[in-house]
Amino acid sequence: MKPLYHPDRDDIQLSSVLYALSDPVRLHLVAELRKAGERTCGGMDVPVVRSTLSHHSRTLREAGVVRVRVQGTQRFLSIRTDDLEYRFPGLLDSILQAYAKSGEAAAFQDKTVT
Repeated sequence: MKPLYHPDRDDIQLSSVLYALSDPVRLHLVAELRKAGERTCGGMDVPVVRSTLSHHSRTLREAGVVRVRVQGTQRFLSIRTDDLEYRFPGLLDSILQAYAKSGEAAAFQDKTVT
């Protein structure tokens, strides 16, 4: 199996991170990872089908927001907190705090599978 692409710390671009976090599903995934730590794709509580979840996790990975670790048939996601903090100090915390205060997190849970 070919290794998954993860940008080097110095290659993470602000525009890519902001784009990745601009989607409500991806923002919710990152917020869930922040609360629970590393999780498997199957262990994520999001109301989307598996193929859509795969697309969103790839977008986050290629932007440098998450790291995906493959172990057997499982894919484990974790936030690249240290790398993001090094590149853009305070950005992720600010975005996740604003997300939590906005009420979007609670509203997101009520959505149906798309």
